[in-house]
This record gives sequence, structure tokens and C-alpha cells, in this order.
Amino acid sequence: MGSGNVQEFRVSVTNEEVVAPLLPMQEHWLPLSNLDLLLPQVDVGVFFCYKTPTIITFGSMVGSLKKALAQALVSYYAFAGEVVLNTKGEPELLCNNRGVDFVEAVADIELQHLNFYNPDHTFEGKFVPKKKHGVLAVQATRLKCGGIVVACTFDHRIADAYSANMFLVSWAEMAQPTKPTNYYYPFQPCFRRSLLTPRHPASFHPSLNNMYIPISDLPPPPPATGSTALILSRIYYVTAEQLHLMQSLSKRTKLESFSAFLWKTVARAASRDKKNGEKVVAKMGIVVDGRKFLSLSNGGDGEKERDANAMMGCYFGNVLSIPFGLKPVEELIEKPLRMVADEVHEFLLAATKEEHFLGLIDWVEAHRPIPGLARIYCSGAKEGPAFVVSSGQRFPQEKVDFGWGKAVFGSYHFPWGGEAGYVMPMPSPLGNGDWVVYMHLGKGQLEIIEREAAHVFRPLTWDYLNQ
Repeated sequence: MGSGNVQEFRVSVTNEEVVAPLLPMQEHWLPLSNLDLLLPQVDVGVFFCYKTPTIITFGSMVGSLKKALAQALVSYYAFAGEVVLNTKGEPELLCNNRGVDFVEAVADIELQHLNFYNPDHTFEGKFVPKKKHGVLAVQATRLKCGGIVVACTFDHRIADAYSANMFLVSWAEMAQPTKPTNYYYPFQPCFRRSLLTPRHPASFHPSLNNMYIPISDLPPPPPATGSTALILSRIYYVTAEQLHLMQSLSKRTKLESFSAFLWKTVARAASRDKKNGEKVVAKMGIVVDGRKFLSLSNGGDGEKERDANAMMGCYFGNVLSIPFGLKPVEELIEKPLRMVADEVHEFLLAATKEEHFLGLIDWVEAHRPIPGLARIYCSGAKEGPAFVVSSGQRFPQEKVDFGWGKAVFGSYHFPWGGEAGYVMPMPSPLGNGDWVVYMHLGKGQLEIIEREAAHVFRPLTWDYLNQ
């Protein structure tokens, strides 16, 4: 399975230090919101690859990164703190100006020889840093050709992708020697947890009990058997033509159409592995960002509503829900793409409402201090495959320019270690309507994808990126 040569190389650390906010602030506690408390203790990686700049040296690039990071941490102070358990055993953020671990490194490989298709080999543990302390870790690595890889790892309990994207763009724009005309900063992040305060009395629809579960009620983990037990990360690209074809067949959004196609493909892998007469289901969830649904447009004071909406638009933290569908694999295989896409649309519809998120906040409050978790991540021993699709269409690759040009390629990297898979489609850096798709799925599922859907999922290569 796979495409492209895997070239062995070594990354050597040359310097480690802590970058603190430029301006100190008074130490204080920042509670996590109820939606933050739904996230397990997992870290998320993100990386950007840049070609060799014409004039700037690696030393000056690193100096610029550190200086801009210290400035950005003044507003994004949550990334400079530490997560500590309170007396109830719940995580809270201690905003103590600890700072961010910053690693400098060199790699004996050129940008054009990196195997982008296999991030487990190329990026995991080499370019993407392991977070040892605090909330955020950063690594800048000089390549043999003079190019640079800038990567971060952050605590998912503190930030979702939307929040991380805000920070990355602000950090990059602060590093610019001259500010662009569409200057993003000072687009100040909002940490007002009162925007996600539970209601009194609490009220939530019983269907949330089917979407989320207290960890005290978790079933035992399933045994690691079959070819899907080994979970791997791969990166593909999907052409705009294939996306258009999926959408024309399903009559739904591109994300719904793509997700339906992938659901059917994963079902085929599960069908291959199941025993005779065994009933197997496949679960697929889609991450929904609740910011645009928590509009607070309740007929009150217009100016206050506009202020609240603006704060929600720059809210820093997790505002996520993961609705999912569950279908027998035979049904997913036999149904045409349009009918499966209708199923995707149906389970998404329930979560794309303000009341859903308000109810979810209340659901967490009703179960505290016992934390909850999305059921899609908790497969029982007799259940089939499960994976989550998280849309990365807002991935700000074009805007993460630290002053030496736009990234040739960037991606999130999330080998989170759970039983469920994770998929994130992002816009291609070529700007041609293609998607780049990061996948963290079972080995058997990837084998089916590459054998039966190779015309759709094409391994990402330097030749593609360097068009």
C-alpha cells in the first residue's frame, strides 16, 4: 500500500527555549467551558512547509518567529498557560505566563524529497513536536535545501481548529515586516466563558444521550483484531472534478457528498472483514462548529446582540458538536450515493441549530463533575468501524505567511490514539478547487480506499504540490 519513495532522514535538535508573552499579565484562573470539558486530553498537530527564501537566513527566520510569538501570546495568553486540575478534578487553565516551548532543529533532507503521503513517517515525532509542558509547543526545522517547516502541537481541551487558526494567522501577520492591507490583527480573541453559560433550569433533548456519554458509563474497549486494528495516517488529494461528480450525484453539499462517499467505502472494508452472519454497523460523525448557530438573536437589544455575535465570532475555545449516523454496512454499500448523502444531511440537520448547542451545554452541566465524551469515539466490542470527518475548509494556509512567502503545503496532523478514525479535508494549496485530505484510518480501510477508490483519493506528492 502506498505511493512514493520513503527516504530515511534524521532531525537533530539544535536549541530549546521557552518563549514567554512580551508583556506580563496578572496570574489568574480561566475556567474551561462546558464544551471544552467534552474534549479528552489529546494533542493536535499542525505544520507548514516553506520553500527556500531568497535572502533570509534560518537564524533570522527563527528570530522573527520568536519575536512575533511573544507578541501574539499577549492576546492569546491561553496558549502561554498550563492546565491544572481543580478541587473537583476538572481541568482549568492557569494563566501564569509560563510561555511556549520552542524547539529549533535541522533535518538532512530536502523539501522535494519529503514523503507527504505518509505523515506518520515524515512528520510525526520529527517535525511536529511532542508537547511536554504547557498548552502549546512549537518547532522550526531547517531543511537541507534551506527550506523550513514550522509546526505546532496544542492541547485540544483549550482550543479547537477555529481557535488555532485565529492564532496562527495573528502570529504570522505579526511576523510580517510590513503589515498587509487586509491586516488581520488585532482581531482579539474572546475568552468570555459567559457566552456558553448553562441555563437555569437546564433543558436538553433526550437525543443528546444518544450522542454523548458520561465516561463512567463507557463500554469496555473492543479487542484489536482484524486488518482495521492498525490505524495509520495518510494524505491524499481529491480533484475538483471528482468533487463535482460526487455532488452532482448526491445533490447535497460537497462535504456531505464527500462524507457519504467515504462512509460507503469504509463500509466495504468492514464488510470484507466481518464473519458470516455477523451484523456490523459503520458509524460516521461530522464535526459541527456552533459559533454561527449560537447567534443569540432572541429579539433583545439589537446593539447588545451584535456585540454578542461579534464576540462569538472570535470566541477562543471549543464550540463543537459531533452528530453521527449509524447504519448496517450492507445498507451503506447497496444504497446509491444520493441516498447515503441524504442520511448524512439528516443527522447533521439536528445539530445545526442554536438549541442543540444550548442543550449540549446543559447536558454537560447535568453530569458534572463526571466528564462526557462523544459516543462516536466509543465503539463497543461488537460494533464496527467509526470515524469522524472534520471540515478544514477554513484552514488558513494562504494567510500563514511569516514574511518569507506562502506555505507550499500545510496540514493538521491528528494521530490521537483512539479507536475511531479521523478525516480532515482542506483546500488544496494550488487554489484550483481540489481538496487535500488528511486521513487517520484503519489499515484495512486505507487498503480498500486505495484499491477501489484510487481514482478519487490520490497520494499527495511533491510533483502535485510543485505544479
